[in-house]
Amino acid sequence: MDIILIGAPGAGKGTQAEKLSQILSVRHIASGDLFRKAFEEQTELAVKAQRYIDLGELVPDEITIPTMLRHVEEPESMHGVLLDGFPRTLAQVQALDAELQLVNRQIDLAIYLKVSLDELLRRIAGRLFCHANQHVYHVKFRPPKVADRCDLDGSKLYQRPDDTGEALRRRLVIFFNESTQVLDHYRKQHKLREVDGNQSIDQVQAMLLNEIKDSMRGEAKA
Repeated sequence: MDIILIGAPGAGKGTQAEKLSQILSVRHIASGDLFRKAFEEQTELAVKAQRYIDLGELVPDEITIPTMLRHVEEPESMHGVLLDGFPRTLAQVQALDAELQLVNRQIDLAIYLKVSLDELLRRIAGRLFCHANQHVYHVKFRPPKVADRCDLDGSKLYQRPDDTGEALRRRLVIFFNESTQVLDHYRKQHKLREVDGNQSIDQVQAMLLNEIKDSMRGEAKA
């Protein structure tokens, strides 16, 4: 099953995708994680993408599309993927659809985690990531057992520079501007579901699983 999680920065896509990928046994592919790994390895990709991310802007399609599609094509993705942070533009949607059609696959379900602006800002203000594997924490809602250290790998926690100030404002504006076409695309295909992301992590996860199970039952009947 190929699923997309759509949501603004702070909506909880990464946290939910990490849990769902284990439950569903599908590969979680996050655009942000791929770019951050490239930064650590100082690849050519990192040099090109860094300035856009630091400013809170979208990495251009000509960089993002081949990066993501390469991972969607890999053998470990053949049984399905859970995409987080991609596609974000209509061009990315069209490229993904075309690529999946080549291997007789399609996006089965697109889920929009709908979260109020006030809640997004509250979450982002306390959000922390670990350096080693980008595990997500929050100083209030999901604190680590040991301050400043990841529970899973012990690496130091940090706040992303694009989670503050003007970069954050730009990220939110861009998301709400670009997401309209993406949501409309999947709505017209009757593949879009909305989940109230203002709730707790466990409540949102339960609602996501219900939507996925309903979609799978619908496919089985068809």
